[in-house]
Amino acid sequence: MRNTLLALICLSVQFAFAQPDSLFIKPITPKDELKELRPEWTQKNKATFDLSEVAFVNWNAGGSNSISGLLGIRSEANYKDKYFFWNNNVSMRYGINKQQSREVRKTDDLFEINSNIGYKPDSISNWFYSARLNFKTQLANGYKYPNTDEPISRLMAPGYLFFGGGMEYGKHIEELSFYFSPITLKATFVLDEDLANAGSFGVTPAVLDENGNIVVEGEHIRKEVGILVTNSYKLKVAENISMAHHVNLYTDYINNFGNVDMDWRVDFDFKVNSFMRATLGSHLKYDDDVKTTKPSEIEGEFDEAGAKIQWKQFLGIGFAVDF
Repeated sequence: MRNTLLALICLSVQFAFAQPDSLFIKPITPKDELKELRPEWTQKNKATFDLSEVAFVNWNAGGSNSISGLLGIRSEANYKDKYFFWNNNVSMRYGINKQQSREVRKTDDLFEINSNIGYKPDSISNWFYSARLNFKTQLANGYKYPNTDEPISRLMAPGYLFFGGGMEYGKHIEELSFYFSPITLKATFVLDEDLANAGSFGVTPAVLDENGNIVVEGEHIRKEVGILVTNSYKLKVAENISMAHHVNLYTDYINNFGNVDMDWRVDFDFKVNSFMRATLGSHLKYDDDVKTTKPSEIEGEFDEAGAKIQWKQFLGIGFAVDF
């Protein structure tokens, strides 16, 4: 796993610096250069809804009726002048799926806040002294279906906070960014008593006596300090087709240094017209603190199976509205 992730780091760095600027950045005109010198705030708001549906009537090959929906809302407020930039965004996604003769199940759930501020010492440099904050959690309970009696995740269980500073490269920071932070704080919140006592998401579990009674309750916060590397870019693949890539790589100095946690998203946006669109996305994650389970030799019980790569893929058709 480490070799694969190290290779991914090298590939991301190489791609970020080796690709021609024309892939990412439009030709700069004198008018654009003058515009960049003027301090300005920009704000963008977007709401999206994607839908997929399958229905069968007297279909001799069989099948189950199903419908899925995904709602997304994103708001941005960004500042830029000759030396500074300050990018802020808040995003929320929530998706559900309903299949015939089965309960409604959650397919996506995210609440995320990002703030990124950077300063460059002169107007011609592409390097910024930068600081970043990222916070994410979920809105509703998560379950290991079909068991809906015992949540495996909740609001702020987990919640993740990253905060640190370092150097960031980007000729046009909105399209291309490579960020390296040698000191980044990572805090994992598990603000649910049952999940904290179970030691979920890497927090210290409760101490039990020989009868299974709690002697010392589990901790609700796990703190780490490590290295964070990110790479992101946006690319216009073809007319009305765009791609956005973002990868985070993090390793903790104290706990198993060199074991890299990864969060990698690649999203394609196919624009049909001003409102209609299709989306294709891939989300790959690996977190050594998120352990999986496997059935135990004792019926009804489970044993820990260690961390594994998590992958989610999405394809949908829907609409987007700017407001």
